[in-house]
Amino acid sequence: MKTPSPIIITTAFIISCFSTVINSAEITVDQQDKQFMQGGQLVEKISINVGDKVHFKNQDPWFHNVFSLSDISTFDLGSYEKGKSKAVTFDKAGIAEVECAIHPSMFIEIEVK
Repeated sequence: MKTPSPIIITTAFIISCFSTVINSAEITVDQQDKQFMQGGQLVEKISINVGDKVHFKNQDPWFHNVFSLSDISTFDLGSYEKGKSKAVTFDKAGIAEVECAIHPSMFIEIEVK
């Protein structure tokens, strides 16, 4: 059996990486009335795909600080004001529990497939 050449392996790897980038989506989750919202509706759980980017947009007149300590994605976006948006790309499958450090009642679960 013939061993694949390094060029073929490298090419397959590059195509795989670009495929994830090309097929990834950008989702916006608003922070409004001290809740996570989409389309003006309260949302407590969303499902996305590996490689998708979630934008957390602050629509409130006060600061928010979105963070997660989940195994699949640990991040802290820091405090940011109304009209600003910060984003996270989810690179691993699983469940991410996302909260606001300033408003502990704010919670959303992101299922990454």
